[in-house]
Amino acid sequence: MSKEIKKLPLLPVRDVVIFPHASVPISLKRDKSVAGLEQSLNSDKNIFLVMQKNKDTDDPKKEDLFLVGTIAKITQVQRQPDGVINILVQGETKAKIKTFFQEDKLFEVTVEYIHEKEYPREDLEKLTRPLVEKFRQLITFGKPIPLDVLPTIFDLSNPLQSLDLMIFNMDLKALEKQSLLESKDIKDRIKKVEEFISRELSVIKTAKKIQDQTADQIGKTAKEVFLREQLKTIEKELGMKEEEQDFVELKNKLKEAKMPKDVAEKAFKEFDRLRKMPQFSPEVSFLRTYLEWLVDVPWSKKSESKIDIKQAEKILNKDHYGLNKVKERIVEYLAVQKLTGKIKGPILCFAGPPGVGKTSIGRSIARSLGRKFVKVSLGGIRDEAEIRGHRRTYVGALPGRIIQGIRDAGTNNPIFMLDEIDKLGYDFRGDPSSALLEALDPEQNHSFSDHYLEVPFDLSNVMFITTANILETIPPALRDRMEIIDFPGYTEEEKFHIAKEFLVPKQYETHGVKLNQLKIETKALAEIITKYTREAGVRNLERELARIFRKVAREITEGKSKSSTISENKLHKYLGPEKFQPWAAEKKNEIGVANGLAWTQVGGEVLSVEVNIMPGKGNLILTGQLGDVMKESAQASLSYARSKVVEFGVKDNFFKSTDIHIHIPSGAIPKDGPSAGITLTTALFSLLTKTPIRKEVAMTGEVTLRGKVLEIGGLKEKVLAAHRAGLRTIILPRSNKKDLEEIPAKTRKDLNFIFVDVMEDVLKSALVNLPSKISKKSPPNESIGPSISLA
Repeated sequence: MSKEIKKLPLLPVRDVVIFPHASVPISLKRDKSVAGLEQSLNSDKNIFLVMQKNKDTDDPKKEDLFLVGTIAKITQVQRQPDGVINILVQGETKAKIKTFFQEDKLFEVTVEYIHEKEYPREDLEKLTRPLVEKFRQLITFGKPIPLDVLPTIFDLSNPLQSLDLMIFNMDLKALEKQSLLESKDIKDRIKKVEEFISRELSVIKTAKKIQDQTADQIGKTAKEVFLREQLKTIEKELGMKEEEQDFVELKNKLKEAKMPKDVAEKAFKEFDRLRKMPQFSPEVSFLRTYLEWLVDVPWSKKSESKIDIKQAEKILNKDHYGLNKVKERIVEYLAVQKLTGKIKGPILCFAGPPGVGKTSIGRSIARSLGRKFVKVSLGGIRDEAEIRGHRRTYVGALPGRIIQGIRDAGTNNPIFMLDEIDKLGYDFRGDPSSALLEALDPEQNHSFSDHYLEVPFDLSNVMFITTANILETIPPALRDRMEIIDFPGYTEEEKFHIAKEFLVPKQYETHGVKLNQLKIETKALAEIITKYTREAGVRNLERELARIFRKVAREITEGKSKSSTISENKLHKYLGPEKFQPWAAEKKNEIGVANGLAWTQVGGEVLSVEVNIMPGKGNLILTGQLGDVMKESAQASLSYARSKVVEFGVKDNFFKSTDIHIHIPSGAIPKDGPSAGITLTTALFSLLTKTPIRKEVAMTGEVTLRGKVLEIGGLKEKVLAAHRAGLRTIILPRSNKKDLEEIPAKTRKDLNFIFVDVMEDVLKSALVNLPSKISKKSPPNESIGPSISLA
């Protein structure tokens, strides 16, 4: 008879022998076993099962495996959350490994079927029947056998099937079962099985006899002790006692959690479900995790806020320099809370460029209030479930970031900072900003519902603080729920004080350098701020200071110097060449060049506006990376200038044959906004009337077609930029006069502010000698023509 050969994935099993006709559950976790399972599932679901010689071997090689095993069919697969895969296999036929086809990522072998010596079925039935009767006696003595297997064992229509199932269900050593599996002679196997059954039957009968004799002699008390000891042993073996203890502990935790009534009812209802579930049900771990979350959430735990207004102000001033508006608002909140005893938590939004102290002042608020501080970063979150949590039907479901943060805080009234709220995204999974609407609404958040917990949680005691760099990207409905507090960025003077009082002492402690080993001179510190950093905050300033301290620390440890004094001249040695050059004003009054002021996220800037004319066809050329709003502002400036310069002697047809080029240097940097309107108009007037512009004058303001000067924003940063650049006269819209309070008093004393309502006032103040208007009857000024070319 020819031997059939088949290629199959191999699954090594520990200390168990699979027989044909037997249905066996197996748990898998080893990488090779999982890979073999996946390959089998992707084909005909057949797999070759063979026992490994040593059950303690975690990564068996081919020499660690027996050659004879069983080809089985995978009937069920169940994947657990912890990565374990439970499968149910049905043995089909014996086979022997012929060759190992693969053994790196998984075992793959070719096997040949084992054909046993054939006997007539009647002969086999006669030989098997006595075995079945003896096996029946074993069952009557209490041998545990699965009930669904008994009919198949007692059915002698297939003697080989009955024999294999009896062997599989007998209490034999693994090696004894392996020898029976490898046996090719059926009669020889029947004889060995009969010996094993007779031996096991004799042992059980003897034990039963001794037990009967001993039972009569044991008194009531001794019997009770004996049974209790047996019960302890059984519980220990099955893990029942620890499991029962776990339930008792969990129930006590639920009682001690002091949940609201409706939440407690839900929790105990789920607890009862957990008690009734089978121990190996996959839902047990999910339900236990859910109940543990309910226990961990601080339903009634609060931080006792001891409000001391003076102490709070002291903490805020100690931790941060400047930021007076922010501190004032926080102290107001504390004062109201102290008077009323309770206040709905305000939703504050700290808006400003990076590095100005938005996050760190949140920690100071928590310190001044005596509350816990929680920070959650929202940058890049696109899934609504990150805020509200996942439904419990999903594998690996968890509560949202808000409930997780409350749990981590351990109290229900922390200071909760939602960082980078302007960087929330949205896609097909939902809109996280919409999920925040309920949490950040003081009228609704007393019953915030998380999808995972499915019970309301009171967020009204939480003080939410959000941070943002740009307000424009925050949805209007969400922005409306927040009180915006602007962080405009630090002035150079404020940076100097921050560096001196906070950053430098911090570097001494961080780098282990002593005060007598390093000294940074005042002028050097000021030069680091102006020539090595350009930012609204102080992060880069801190990095530059850290560079100096690291280099000095190295010199000290290498013995090159015992102490160092950092002066202006030594900055190049420690920090390299200057990274930024301060803006320099023109050396003399120029025609067609005006000084404008701009706002950026890192502070204010002075920009030169240059205008030139050349023969052409009346085109307006705009260069310097200008945005749409700024281009429109240039068009409006030109229209106003065209309507007015005729009064100064410019021909009516001048603009038809002349191209006008407006350029704003730093062409690689995008620029936009309407506030350069008066600067553009002044530069145009200067060029067309051949009148120089005062070099010490800076200006900012929006201009209309009728020449009115309108209010602009970012005044503080613009004025400070002009002061830093040495410009002492600044032309501003009159409606911005109220904003001068934001400018430090020391800076205001150094500057001359000119407030204007119309463009004529700007020209009078900016131009050196504005020519007088000529009568319409007078001949036009022939000297102004296309031959003018000024940079």
